[in-house]
Amino acid sequence: MQTRRTFLKSLIATGALGAIGGAAARTQETIKIGFSAPMTGPFAMNGKQMLAAVRLFVAQHGNEVAGKTVELIVRDDAGLADQGKRIAQELVVNEKVAILAGYNVTPVTLAAAAISAEAKIPQVVMASGASIITERSPYIVRTFSTQAQLGAPMGRWASKNGIKKVVTLVSDFAGGHDCEKAFADEFKANGGEILDVLRVPLINPDFAPYLQRVRDSKPDAMFLWFPGVFDVAFSQQYMERGLQTSGINLIGVGDIVDDEVLNHLNDSMLGTVTTLQYSAAHPSETNKAFVAGFMRATNGGRPNALAVAAYDGMHLIYEALKKTGGNTDGGSIIAAMKGMAWESPRGPIAIDPETRDIVQDIYVRRLERVRGELQNTEFDKFDAVKDPIKAAQRKPI
Repeated sequence: MQTRRTFLKSLIATGALGAIGGAAARTQETIKIGFSAPMTGPFAMNGKQMLAAVRLFVAQHGNEVAGKTVELIVRDDAGLADQGKRIAQELVVNEKVAILAGYNVTPVTLAAAAISAEAKIPQVVMASGASIITERSPYIVRTFSTQAQLGAPMGRWASKNGIKKVVTLVSDFAGGHDCEKAFADEFKANGGEILDVLRVPLINPDFAPYLQRVRDSKPDAMFLWFPGVFDVAFSQQYMERGLQTSGINLIGVGDIVDDEVLNHLNDSMLGTVTTLQYSAAHPSETNKAFVAGFMRATNGGRPNALAVAAYDGMHLIYEALKKTGGNTDGGSIIAAMKGMAWESPRGPIAIDPETRDIVQDIYVRRLERVRGELQNTEFDKFDAVKDPIKAAQRKPI
C-alpha cells in the first residue's frame, strides 16, 4: 500500500492533483482559502501579524463574496519547507481549497509553489520577498514586496546623501542576497564603494563579531537587512558594541526597525534611515483607519509591513472573485488579479500584469521618538517602484 505522502507525490507526478483542485474549486458554493504561515517557531511573530490582518479584513468586509461563502482554513507551517509543502498538498487534496494564501519564509513559499503550479490554484504570497518566487508558478501573485525592490532605492538615496563607503550585513539566504545585490548595484552605479560584504546566519544570528568587523572597516554607513524578528537582539548588541557613537550611519531596509517591536528597541538606533513600503505612521486617512482597526483587534498591537500585505492580499482575493462572479477557476482568478490597482493603507499599489508582482511607492523613513514612542517617519519616497531584478531581465538587449 502507498503511504499518504507517496500518494500525494504520485498525484503531483501524474497531474491528477491539478484535476482534483480545479474541478472541486469550480463546483463548490463555499470558497475555501487555505492560509499557511508560521504560528510557532522563530518566525511566529510574522505569522501572527499576517493572520490578525487577514481576520481583520474578513471582520470588516464579511465572509460572502459574489454570492458565495468564504471559509478561511488556517495552518501553521512553522517556517519549515517540508511542513509547508505537506500543508499545501493537504489543503488542495483534502480541503479542496480554491486559493492558497499567506507564506512568509521563502523556502516554504517555494516548496508550496510546486503545488500551486500543478494544481493550477492561485497562491497569494503575502509576506515573502525573494525575486524568484513569482517565476516558480504562473499562479503566484505577490502583495508584499521583493527585497530588491527595497534595497535598490536605498542604494540610490545613500549615494546622493553624502554616503560614499558602506559595509553590507544581511541574512544569508535568497532574500538577503537579493537585497544586498540590489543595494550594492545601485550604490556603486552612483559612485559608492562597498568595503566589505557580510552575511549572518538566518536562524539564531550572533551579530557581535560582524559588528566588530564593521567598526574595523570604518565605513560611512552600515547597510542592514534581516527579518524583523531579530530587531531586539540586534539593537542590544549594537548598543553593547558602542556603534551608536562610532560615527557610522545605520541604513537599511525597514525590517530592521519593524513596527511591531519598535517600542522594545533601545534609543541607540534613533536616526536609522530605512526604505520600506509601509510605516504604521503613514499619514493617510486610509492607514489611520487600518491602524485603529488593527489595534482594536489585537489589544493594542501595531501593524507592520507583513500585516498590511496580508490585508491587501485579502482585498485582492475578494475583488478578483467579484470580477469572476465567484468562478474559482485558477486561470480566471489570476487573469482578474493582473493589473488590479487600489488605494492601500500603504498608498497606491498595483499588480504588474507581466510579472504578477506588486508595484508600489517605497518610502525613505527615519527612526524618531514622537510623543514618547518610536516611529518610522517618512520624509522621502520613490514612486511606483517595480522589482529591479525583473525589470532588468525584461530590458531589450
